[in-house]
Amino acid sequence: MDLPRVTSSSISRAIFISLLLIQQLTAPAQQPRKVIAIAPDTIPLLRGIQISADMVGLIQMAVSDYGQYEAALKVNLKDKYFPVVELGLGKCDATDPSTTLGYKTSAPYGRIGVDYNLMKNKHDIYRLYGGFRYAFSKFSYDVLSQGITDPVWREKVPFGATDVDGSYHWLEGVLSIDAKIWGPVRMGWSVRYKRRLFHKHGDIGEAWYVPGFGRGGNTRLGGTFNVSIEI
Repeated sequence: MDLPRVTSSSISRAIFISLLLIQQLTAPAQQPRKVIAIAPDTIPLLRGIQISADMVGLIQMAVSDYGQYEAALKVNLKDKYFPVVELGLGKCDATDPSTTLGYKTSAPYGRIGVDYNLMKNKHDIYRLYGGFRYAFSKFSYDVLSQGITDPVWREKVPFGATDVDGSYHWLEGVLSIDAKIWGPVRMGWSVRYKRRLFHKHGDIGEAWYVPGFGRGGNTRLGGTFNVSIEI
């Protein structure tokens, strides 16, 4: 027997086995992958109903010649979607001091739309909404005047009209926020961009004030401050 050759072969085999063991011991252990199961949303579809009133219109009525009484009904679906109906009564009784022309109207209006909760945590006490409204008002108005003086004959010429029919259709883009104050009481505000779609007015000219829309025109910014009860 060739002893040196057998010894060399045994040593080589031992070194190879040792290297394999070292590799297995020093290699990072493979961690089992964790499978994170997403819990299904078990929140019921109907989360509540919110009834609110706008304070801005009341302040306008107190400090100016026009304003509105407005209330809204909003349905909470999974704290995400909020279909809403807004109803109000717009009033105006104004006189231009330079022309002495008067304008008077009082009529209801309505809006319908939906808000979406933009917050990452949909179930927080704070909510940030983005939404839209379709709005409509059918009204009649009076234009009152003391008359125009004829420059030649110096006589008063009657001018004015009563019960002039008008109507307005418009869209509103809404960005709003509200928060829980105490118990079922929530408070918040909204900023609105209004865009007139189409309208109708009498031969005497466009309406100076439109219930729900505000001062007449093609585009307009507006806002509300709401106090609400959520049940």
